[in-house]
Amino acid sequence: MSVVYLIPAPLEDESLQAIPAYVLDAVKQCNVFFVENERTARRYLKKLDKAIVIDDYEWFIIHKAEAQVKNQFMQKLKAGKNIGIISEAGCPGIADPGQVLIEAAHQVGATVKPLVGPSSILLALMASGMNGQQFSFVGYLPIEEPQRKRKLNQLEELSAKFQSTQVFIETPYRNNQLLETILKSCKPQTRICIAANLTAANEFIQTKTVAEWKKQIPELHKIPVIFCLMG
Repeated sequence: MSVVYLIPAPLEDESLQAIPAYVLDAVKQCNVFFVENERTARRYLKKLDKAIVIDDYEWFIIHKAEAQVKNQFMQKLKAGKNIGIISEAGCPGIADPGQVLIEAAHQVGATVKPLVGPSSILLALMASGMNGQQFSFVGYLPIEEPQRKRKLNQLEELSAKFQSTQVFIETPYRNNQLLETILKSCKPQTRICIAANLTAANEFIQTKTVAEWKKQIPELHKIPVIFCLMG
């Protein structure tokens, strides 16, 4: 019976200390990898162990032609291969590709083994000081400002009503615009956690009210950030 290993990747290239030692043992059990980015996945495995012969593995890219990739994945499962799934950073299937393949693995009765590793969403929530019993990850907010403002107000209302933390992200080059909209649209007492460069040497995590953030606005351009909101 095939085993599908969900292999965490570092959030930042040099942050291998966040990857448990047993991940390497799982990598060595694999015959095939389905990855979001082959180049960075190969480099990652070489950093885990320089003795790994990268070309001994079969490599497939998880791309938007999902039917084709799923078919390739199913063929390898039927051949009894052990498969590793690696996304670009963090944990496969958590705001990252892999879910379609994991679902297919369950459908044919393969063993799915999630491995412990860094998830920026969970790390931000843990460090936010906000409610970890009730929370929602809502992904990307709308790009256009009127719709984004409306969505933020909805998240504030949901958070206040259910005492739930609302977690969201933005493309790094639009972080500053998102923060600007948050500070213009949200109530002064709404708490916002900004968790940037998680696990990196220059990691930055702070929770403040909207009113407090307005006094000192951080520069977030092209930095990976997780935002948490508590109304």
